[in-house]
Amino acid sequence: MTAGAEPAGAAVLRRLPATAQRTSRAPIGRLAFLGVVVASFGGPLALAALYAPTIITDTTSTAGLVAVSAAVVFAVPLVVWVRYARHVASDGGLYGFVREAAGSRVASVQAALWIVSYALYLVYTTASIVYETLPAVLPWVHRYQSLLEVAIPVALAGVLLAGRTATLAVIGVLAGGQLILVGILAGVAISHDAPVHAFAGSAPAGEFAKATGQISLLYVCGSLPVYLGGEVVRPTRTIPRGLVAGYLLTAIGVAAAVFPIAANPAFTRAPIPGMSIAEVFAGHQLAVAIGVGVAASVVGVMFVEALALSRLLHVLSRRSVRATTAFVAAVLVVSAPLTLISPKRIYDDLLKPSLVALWLSQLIVFAVYPAFARRRGNRLGVALAVAAGGVVFAGYGLVATFQHSGT
Repeated sequence: MTAGAEPAGAAVLRRLPATAQRTSRAPIGRLAFLGVVVASFGGPLALAALYAPTIITDTTSTAGLVAVSAAVVFAVPLVVWVRYARHVASDGGLYGFVREAAGSRVASVQAALWIVSYALYLVYTTASIVYETLPAVLPWVHRYQSLLEVAIPVALAGVLLAGRTATLAVIGVLAGGQLILVGILAGVAISHDAPVHAFAGSAPAGEFAKATGQISLLYVCGSLPVYLGGEVVRPTRTIPRGLVAGYLLTAIGVAAAVFPIAANPAFTRAPIPGMSIAEVFAGHQLAVAIGVGVAASVVGVMFVEALALSRLLHVLSRRSVRATTAFVAAVLVVSAPLTLISPKRIYDDLLKPSLVALWLSQLIVFAVYPAFARRRGNRLGVALAVAAGGVVFAGYGLVATFQHSGT
């Protein structure tokens, strides 16, 4: 591509109305889309049992308030995505949003950053599952780690190549199973102790703000389902409603599972806090189910990422969805054995560039929203306010990325 050239597919997008970029295949129904949304937000079980509890280590006395506050903070970027999605629906996802707001060149930058971020994520996440999560659940898994490092991406690729129906079915099962396990985990924890003081502000302000911000960042993959905008039934209604419904289900589940930890702060220092809670209060079988479910939760996010990546590549390259899905599947299969060169370093080496690219791509989405709102005749004051909130959110994500890496 020559410098300044319009990306392939952009001209096609420009000629078509934003809400008319539809596939010829049968549309994705509301329930199937909701499954994709639920799986994309973390997924829920990983947030409730692993990530959120380990973040609140220094704010356990107010665990419930932190979880609720994080949900409120994330509502700001969610509002921006929803406002875009009410008018723009295409397989371009966030690229389509930015293109409508600021034109093809800015959208191309956003898309390039987004592709880098999630391509790297698909490469390094399996190592995290195999070398960090699963050993804490199944100690005997060590002898099979090399095999799993290759088998998981190959299995992902196989499901993707089996077609959209098979992929959505697997994602739906993973999403439904997570919600069930989050509900069971919350029930077990609450039945043992439901400390009301967890919703009061007793933690140091600085630690409270830090924990709130870090948990809110965990929901960022919730924008992935918008890349199915060209395939969802009545997308300008289904996508906004699905995003909100899926987020509420996830946020409520996370808060319900996390706030009882206020009575037992030691759990936050366990390798998988939710698994340890289940082990102590409900037995080993449930604990293993929670632990394996956490790993499956991360795999669910990978499925949604692969779907989103294939759709964006479809728009940019003007290749068929089948061809771009095959390409993503091939990347998964080819990169899997390469990660065996240094599996324990791959996550650390790729995490930071992936997150930097992610937050920059989201920063663009939020920054150009006022231009989009102005073209639509929306109130500029409200648009500026929510866009500013989104920019601060993405900016904090960048800051947290560099702080975590110690740079």
